[in-house]
Amino acid sequence: MKSENHIRQMVIETACAMSNSGLSPGRSGNVSQRHEDGFLITPSGMAYSELQPADIVFVDEQGRADENGREPSSEWRFHHDIYRQYEAAGGIVHCHSRFATVLACCNREIPSFHYMVAVAGGKKIPVAPYALFGTQSLSDHVVAALEGYRACLMQHHGLVTYGDRASAALELAHEVEQLAAQYVSVLQLGSPALLSDRQMEEVIERFKTYGKSAQKGGQG
Repeated sequence: MKSENHIRQMVIETACAMSNSGLSPGRSGNVSQRHEDGFLITPSGMAYSELQPADIVFVDEQGRADENGREPSSEWRFHHDIYRQYEAAGGIVHCHSRFATVLACCNREIPSFHYMVAVAGGKKIPVAPYALFGTQSLSDHVVAALEGYRACLMQHHGLVTYGDRASAALELAHEVEQLAAQYVSVLQLGSPALLSDRQMEEVIERFKTYGKSAQKGGQG
C-alpha cells in the first residue's frame, strides 16, 4: 500500500503533467486521488509547479477538509460525490482542454463517430448540464452524467474523467481531448456517419480485455 506522502506526490505529478501538456492552462482544473475514507485533492488557487506534498488537501467522506491546511479546490464537491457514487473511481481529473471545452460550450456530446469513443465506457461521451462552478448542483449534474461512463463534458465549463488512479484519469482526459479535436474537425465537413449501437457494443466488449495480459486459453 502506498504511503499518504507518496499519493500526495502522485497528485502533484499528475497535476503538473496536466498543466504542462496544455490540457488545462494556468491554474485551471484539479486532480484528486482516493485515499482511506476520503481523497487527496489539489488546493485552490495555487500554481501546480509550486505545490509541495503538504499543500495537497485531504477531504474526508463527510466532505470535511483539515481546518489547519489549505483550502481544497472549489470543485471538491464533485470529486467527493464521484468517489461516493462510483467504486471504480480511484482518481479524478478535471480540465479545461481546448476542444472538449469547445464542444461543451455548444452543449454537444461526442457521439460514436469513431470506435475509440468507447474508451470512456459507453457509446458516446455525454454532456452534464451547466451549473455554477463549485456548487452542489454542478456535482449532481456531473455524477448523473457519468452513469455508465468514465468521462463527461461539462456544459460551458470543461471535462471530467476518472480512472483507477489519477494518472489513469489523466490518460483518459488526453484520449477524450483527442477525440474532441477529431470530432470538431469532422463537423467542418458535415454530419459524420456514426457507428451503430451494435458496432459500439462490440467495441465495448473488446475493450474489457484491451491492454490486459492474455490469459491461458484466451485471445492472443
